[in-house]
Amino acid sequence: MVLSSLTETVVMDALRHVQEPELGGDLVSRGMIRDLAIDGSAVSFTVELTTPACPLKDQIETDIRGVLLPLGASDVSVAWDAVVRRAAPRQPTQLLPGVKNIIAVASGKGGVGKSTVSVNLAVALAQAGATVGLLDADITGPNIPQMIGAAGQPKASEANRIVPLERHGVKVISIAFFVPEGQPVVWRGPLVGGAISQFLRDVEWGDLDYLVVDLPPGTSDAQLTLAQAVPISGAVLVTTPQDVALSDVQKALAMFRRVSVPVIGVVENMAGFVCPHCGETTEIFGRGGGERLARDEGLDYLGGIPIDVTVRQGGDVGVPAVAQREPGPAAEALTRIAGLVAAHMSIRAARATTPDLTIV
Repeated sequence: MVLSSLTETVVMDALRHVQEPELGGDLVSRGMIRDLAIDGSAVSFTVELTTPACPLKDQIETDIRGVLLPLGASDVSVAWDAVVRRAAPRQPTQLLPGVKNIIAVASGKGGVGKSTVSVNLAVALAQAGATVGLLDADITGPNIPQMIGAAGQPKASEANRIVPLERHGVKVISIAFFVPEGQPVVWRGPLVGGAISQFLRDVEWGDLDYLVVDLPPGTSDAQLTLAQAVPISGAVLVTTPQDVALSDVQKALAMFRRVSVPVIGVVENMAGFVCPHCGETTEIFGRGGGERLARDEGLDYLGGIPIDVTVRQGGDVGVPAVAQREPGPAAEALTRIAGLVAAHMSIRAARATTPDLTIV
């Protein structure tokens, strides 16, 4: 039956039939509807998400319209807001009290595009509306400043803390900001760990929804320092399809499991090259290795990133793929991956606050 008029009760009762597609439960019971306004047959309200990078906004809006339009609503206006929650339990002596979620990006092997994923993940989350920081923990091989286009000397705050530089909406810190250009950082392991500890302790990160940490290859001081110093919300493992990369990323996975760091999932970089002229895909480094690893290890496969010349071009000039005017197929894949990572953080946060919650 089509109602001649809409009331708050009618609208809210209808919205109880719209499910949160990842966390489960309806929008009303989860307290996600606010600022409801009804003007004749026009309905407007705000949906409060658990991450601004929610990959299922379109599905939620479609479901909302599906329950309201049959009731006589001629105009449904949905605004979006988000409150990111902490995925890892807060510790009594939290080193980074204002940072809600720390996401480590690791590979086990160099040259697989880990820093590319880190930079684009951070920028994509910031583009979605999240507050984001990016810590370059690759002390002896820092590439993040060039890839994100950040240069200069960080200043000190009034509290004598390091103020990170900001680029593409992301707060960035790297050892490269403190050494002359072209000068190598030739340090032993304890110094590497000490530098990472200082970046965690002495940088004015402020309030962040996500701090993305680009880890160096391997399973040594940098990884252990981070795992022991702060509660890592989750790790993203980056690999390429070939067996030699998979072997190394399995070691990184074993390390994270040993130090009780949850692994969000696997990203397969350089998953294939699509010819811009004929459209044919050439699998230069093989096929499906990352997806196979995820399946065998019981992890989520977050997606594959095709070889795209715009990624290399953007990394050279400091414009990440997701920030370019005409995003290519790699940028689209990276944006999807960022949404999935954010969704995983939301699910973990929901489980942390409601342990018996059933996630759909």
